[in-house]
Amino acid sequence: MGSRLLADCKSADGSAAVAPLDGEVADEDELPIPTDINAVFLGGLFVLAVLAGCYVAAEIVLPVVLAFVLKLVLQPAMRALERIHVPHVIAAVLIILVLFGTLGGMGAALSGPASGWAQKLPSGIPKLQQRLSFLSRPIAAVEKLAERAQGLTQGDHPKPVPVAVQGSGLSDQLLIGTRSFASGFLETAVVLFFLLANGDTFLRRLVEILPRFRNKRQAVEISQQIERDVSAYLFTITVMNLAVGAAAGAVAALCGLGDPVLWGTVAFLLNYIPIVGPILGVGVFLLVGLLSVDTLWQALLPAGLYLTIHFIEGETVTPMLLARRFTINPVLVVLALVFWYWMWGVPGAILATPMLAITKIICDRIRPLMAFGHFIEGRNS
Repeated sequence: MGSRLLADCKSADGSAAVAPLDGEVADEDELPIPTDINAVFLGGLFVLAVLAGCYVAAEIVLPVVLAFVLKLVLQPAMRALERIHVPHVIAAVLIILVLFGTLGGMGAALSGPASGWAQKLPSGIPKLQQRLSFLSRPIAAVEKLAERAQGLTQGDHPKPVPVAVQGSGLSDQLLIGTRSFASGFLETAVVLFFLLANGDTFLRRLVEILPRFRNKRQAVEISQQIERDVSAYLFTITVMNLAVGAAAGAVAALCGLGDPVLWGTVAFLLNYIPIVGPILGVGVFLLVGLLSVDTLWQALLPAGLYLTIHFIEGETVTPMLLARRFTINPVLVVLALVFWYWMWGVPGAILATPMLAITKIICDRIRPLMAFGHFIEGRNS
């Protein structure tokens, strides 16, 4: 695909695409990127404006970004269908039907067990309070200390009078959330279809408008590298998450939690969120263990086994598989996770690492930004 694009650009531009103009320094490292301080500050202001727009227009921008990331994941399947001469439109429709059909079937199959556990939770709260009664004294001591500290800071000022604010009910919030999810789901599906059916159009137009052949070649190389690395990263993460989900489901079955498919799916989905997802998974397995198992040490066993599974996967297997392509500074992963969760919620937390990986790939191949790309690298690079 890249060689075909470059050949088209050569034929379209002629020899002027390769031959440098008079007075132009034939430096392969030269890039059409401003280097003066004013341009740098203007670029920073532009980035801030883009981020502000992403925050304000999250309902529109988030499905588009999600569609682009899904396009990178599904592009290898699209290429495989192209090799057997399946038309682009039909291939895009087939891939989207398989993807969203699988997600819909999974949601329908798990809705029954999930609703059953949701109904059990209110009746299990007294049992949970009894199991955690040994924590009541430390919690009471902390609350008493906090009240004393608050009294010292407030002094003799009168305490604020609580005011009840009438807000929308739970049914209204669920209706708004369902409507927003449905509109975002539809937008993602539509954008993803057109990206798969006309995926090379944007790259082809970008290559055509770049002034020099080396810039055209660099744009094609960056695009190909992003597609290879991000698709390989997401494919590897998905395979490892499937392994984690299968192991967590086996743990749930062995420990007698019930509905192992449900808990395996929960572990599979939570593992897409770095750091925070496994922590939430430990809390989920701890809660379910305390509600389902009578003996205390056996109730703690599912959470301990899940933590062991995550430690083996997250600290050993996955870094070993991804180290050959790229590694990312874990501090920046946490910062990106916090920032994009604040911007877009849970979908932003899922997209944080792929977007950071795309940023690193671009910075590594543009000379003025190589220092920033090196800053993003992890210690195993």
